[in-house]
Amino acid sequence: MRRGFAALFLGLSLALAASPLRLATTTSVHDSGLLDAILPGFTAETGIPVEVIAVGTGQALAIAGRGDADAVLVHAPALEAQFLKEKKGVLHTCIAKNRFLIVGPPQDPAGVRWETNVLNALRKIYLKGALFVSRGDNSGTHKKELELWQAAGLDPRGQPWYLESGSGMGATLVLASEKGAYTLTDLGTFLFMREKVRLEALFDRDDPRMINQYSYMAVNPERFPWVRFEAAKKLRDYLLRPEVQETIANYLKERFGQSLFEPLHGRCLIPVP
Repeated sequence: MRRGFAALFLGLSLALAASPLRLATTTSVHDSGLLDAILPGFTAETGIPVEVIAVGTGQALAIAGRGDADAVLVHAPALEAQFLKEKKGVLHTCIAKNRFLIVGPPQDPAGVRWETNVLNALRKIYLKGALFVSRGDNSGTHKKELELWQAAGLDPRGQPWYLESGSGMGATLVLASEKGAYTLTDLGTFLFMREKVRLEALFDRDDPRMINQYSYMAVNPERFPWVRFEAAKKLRDYLLRPEVQETIANYLKERFGQSLFEPLHGRCLIPVP
């Protein structure tokens, strides 16, 4: 009997060790290919496979908020703060950043490329009634887009030229290309997709409003006892290693002549209370 219990316990332990860590993350991180560059090293070292659930930030946090993920990698500080306030997440850590930019058709019918202020660029698109594709999916990029429209004193929703893809960043870029439309994107995904779409970076400036900060959180085991918290901690520590942060900095840098992501080494540029 004792041998039977011991064998059962060993079997359960081995099954748990082999079960994947579920990482809910944004399509912008996934579509850029970054995770394919850094996660295999974690699995090779720890033996922990990682199951990536690539959705918008809002949906990623909703999945984690039900205990259906072990960790999240997202980019919406206000939503992250709420997630922490509700005690659904712990170990908030800033991993990397890039920037948002407005891309659009080479003809640039609204004259966005000459603007030095992103709010004026959006005002030009609005006044021109130029086609604009929104993610429309409660993602971090969608939240940032709505925040920028609001700061510009405008609400484009309901306008005939304002379209919603309801899709990830890669699919949204493809749709904008097909429609000859503008859209807001993160730098990493745009550079990765640039050869597949007929879009140009028309507003691409070092502007505090356009900082795109990616943060990691483990799901709180006190709320969801079944989550793989120790594995999530190991992944957090792995992502912060100097050599992994260097890999993030150098990812496809030679191909594109610039970094798709800049490491933050755990330091947040945008405070998340």
